[in-house]
Amino acid sequence: MSKKASGVILTRYSIKDNTITQSMLTEQSITTADIQDAAIDFPEVTQRQMACTDLYLGIKKWRIWAMLASQDIKLRYRRSILGPFWITISMAITVYSMGYLYSRLFHVDLQHYFPFLVAGMLGWSLISTMVTEYTDGFVTSDGLIKQVKLPYSLHIHRIIYRNIIIFFHNIIVIVPIIALFHDYAKINWYTLLLFPGLAVLYVNAMSYGMILAMLGARYRDIAQVIKSLIQVIFFITPVMWDPSMLSPKNQFIMSFNPFYGFLQIIRQPLLGQMPTKMTFIIVLFVSVFGIILSFLMFMRYRARIVYWL
Repeated sequence: MSKKASGVILTRYSIKDNTITQSMLTEQSITTADIQDAAIDFPEVTQRQMACTDLYLGIKKWRIWAMLASQDIKLRYRRSILGPFWITISMAITVYSMGYLYSRLFHVDLQHYFPFLVAGMLGWSLISTMVTEYTDGFVTSDGLIKQVKLPYSLHIHRIIYRNIIIFFHNIIVIVPIIALFHDYAKINWYTLLLFPGLAVLYVNAMSYGMILAMLGARYRDIAQVIKSLIQVIFFITPVMWDPSMLSPKNQFIMSFNPFYGFLQIIRQPLLGQMPTKMTFIIVLFVSVFGIILSFLMFMRYRARIVYWL
């Protein structure tokens, strides 16, 4: 028989259907078993559930990362007359001078090459800037991570949204090109494919951004390695040069360059053209691989991120 506990009043808590209920145990009804059961029993939460919750809350709190991204741009160009349009001016000077110079160096038609280069530089600027910023995604936000309880995925959304805002500022650069070289670059129904392309790029940016951000937080040398590699990738990716310059037997090289696929889903709609079937295959394969790998890594290492900072 269980012994009565005299002179004690316990409050029993129980969790049912995510609701905590409480009941008072009087002196006459308290037993030794009741004293042992008085502790709160919390349901076990797996790392998978916590990772899914983090990703869900990252999307749900879109107002926070949108506000932070806009604030980043405002602080960067505070007390500047033109603000973020200084990036647009710098982009315009770069691509306009390169377009004329490289068309002469490569001996290609200016009517074809100029729009090709400008659209490629716009897409590459978006992709490369996000990749280089991912490695410091958690490191630069360590103060916010340690002081405020926010989902980790929110900081990746912040980087992507900030760069997409800048991309739409820079897209003004291609407007004069379309007006001057309308035989090759034009606005038509294919131009609307830019928005699905940006959506696909956003999903991949979240996947690979999470991977690079975790690696950058764990190994601080990763940031320098990525910045060096991105410069090399720029030259082996058809940004300044047309893939048609390669011989037919070397065309397969583009199939092994995932940056080329994502560049095309941005560049082709800007030129009013439809991306090729091979482009969609490359993007689909890279997207599925990135989603699976990033979720597995995030599920396993999510709890360690704060200790790496």
